[in-house]
Amino acid sequence: MIALSKLSKSYGGRTLFEDVSLQLNVRSRYGLVGANGAGKSTLMRVIAGDEAATDGVVSMAKHARVGVLRQDHFLDDGEMILRLAMMGDSAAWQLLEERALILDGGANADPMRLADIEHGLLNFDGYTLEARATHILEGLGIPIGSHRSPLSSLSGGFKLRVLLAQVLVAGPDILLLDEPTNHLDIISIRWLEKFLAGYNGVALVISHDRRFLNNIATHILDVDYGTVTQYTGNYAAFAIEKKLAREQKSARIANAEKAIAHKREFVERFGAKATKAKQAQSRLKQIEKIEVEELDATSRRSPLFRFQALRPSGRDVLDIASVAKAYGAKQVLRDVSLTIRRGEKVAIIGANGLGKSTLLKIVMGRAEQDAGTIKFGHEVRAGYFAQDHHELLPNLEATPLDYVWDACPSEGTTYVRGQLGRVLFSEDDINKSISSLSGGEAARLIFGRIIVEKPNLLILDEPTNHLDIEAIEALVEGLRAFDGTVVFVSHDRWFVSELATRIIEITATGLRDFAGTYAEFLERCGDDHLDADAALKAAGAAATSASPAPTDTSGWEEQKRRRNRAAGLPARRDKVLAAVEKAETEREAIHKRFAEPDFYERTSPDEMKRLDETDKSLGAQIDALMAEWESIEAELAVS
Repeated sequence: MIALSKLSKSYGGRTLFEDVSLQLNVRSRYGLVGANGAGKSTLMRVIAGDEAATDGVVSMAKHARVGVLRQDHFLDDGEMILRLAMMGDSAAWQLLEERALILDGGANADPMRLADIEHGLLNFDGYTLEARATHILEGLGIPIGSHRSPLSSLSGGFKLRVLLAQVLVAGPDILLLDEPTNHLDIISIRWLEKFLAGYNGVALVISHDRRFLNNIATHILDVDYGTVTQYTGNYAAFAIEKKLAREQKSARIANAEKAIAHKREFVERFGAKATKAKQAQSRLKQIEKIEVEELDATSRRSPLFRFQALRPSGRDVLDIASVAKAYGAKQVLRDVSLTIRRGEKVAIIGANGLGKSTLLKIVMGRAEQDAGTIKFGHEVRAGYFAQDHHELLPNLEATPLDYVWDACPSEGTTYVRGQLGRVLFSEDDINKSISSLSGGEAARLIFGRIIVEKPNLLILDEPTNHLDIEAIEALVEGLRAFDGTVVFVSHDRWFVSELATRIIEITATGLRDFAGTYAEFLERCGDDHLDADAALKAAGAAATSASPAPTDTSGWEEQKRRRNRAAGLPARRDKVLAAVEKAETEREAIHKRFAEPDFYERTSPDEMKRLDETDKSLGAQIDALMAEWESIEAELAVS
């Protein structure tokens, strides 16, 4: 499907990769990994045709449709969410728009075009476009009640979900996805994993989420050593194979150098003796024949995150009392009370939309609570990492050197340059504008400033977003060694498992406070809310529990009611599916009439309008029945 032949890319004197020849095949999913700046996104842009290669050729199957998720692409804030998603399938969308114009009697409408349009809609599966877009938006965590709202009603992270939905709705033969899990919660990530598992084209995915790569990748493309190497298997298999290959190469080099040293020692010791001269010459010839491989320098680099508090805080670091917050009619926090003590590493977890980030913003004074109080303890100095970097980088024309120096003006330039070097900013990087930084560079820069501020309390909102795998591992090491207090929100299960000493779970009914690690939390509570399958099952249970029920759920009558309902679910499911089949058959008959060659010549406008309205009604009926079927399936899964 995609062939790369002797592909190279350079910028000035720097070569990102060269002489790359690969074949990417259908029904395969390729995880594209490498250090930030190694060339992952550049390679994807070259394949997408957004950027020219320095040398070599990218070939694709003829007429292949390509879907690209670009992190820097923006959508119209005033457009309806559902319409934006439907626009992803441009061929079907344009036909539907033209059809609507004709049926509405537009000035430039050509009724003779209707037959061609209906034929095209059947070919492009256009009549299912709205249902497909609805399904994908819901899978990505955008509820159906929001689909007809303008894009401006969504936060930045949810806007990126609409962008991803637009790419997926198109049904491309080739998917190029740059960090698709950014701003997705675990349920949406799991939905995307299942979508990709059933995808029959070629998928190329950049991600720093090891769990996601382990679940979706059939191959790994590693951008390192100035080239791109393909490995078979998921990320875990790749990591083992790459490490073993480097260790074996190191061992071969060491053995060769040892053999050369041994033979050279013989020559130096006995070369001057006539009786050993012949043997010494033989050893010299043997040395010349020994080939010593070069151990290429890896592009993977790990920053040094060394957090040191200026002075320790008091025992009680943060007291949150009866905090509540609503946005309009939506209550996100209700009567939240907790105390954080010195030295704790507190993970705040829970489903999206329950106020985790809002709580951190209230603590940092970046949002105002409707009720309750926030009180910091004695000598507390707080450092903040926001999920949206722009909150902390207001002056995009400033340089990294300016940004960090502003936090420690009494220090000399050598100190500031040294701190920037620790978070992997080279001499050339420190004087470029912040606006030119990548997401990973911006994240490292913010941590560099936090380090020089020397807080004793760290408030971190999704700190692993945009960091590469090496940086995430370094961050865990730095936070573990930090003798202050850490409060963080994260959906990265590995990060939470490695760091947390206390778990605060925000639920729709209140807080669950557990003193212990995440593994201990799971053992005690039995619910893995950062595990995809468990999260999906919990979501199904929540949907089921939304129906009215008696308050005495432990009584015999309630148990009987539940048993009776559960027993009737399979029959109800069969009835719903039969109704779906009947409606689809009726709708298909209408579509066949639309496609008849002489339909529009022999059919009156009133009849056409009636059929069109019936078609739309059947479509809405099918959508409602499918929603009911999904609800029944969710209830069966937890019954």
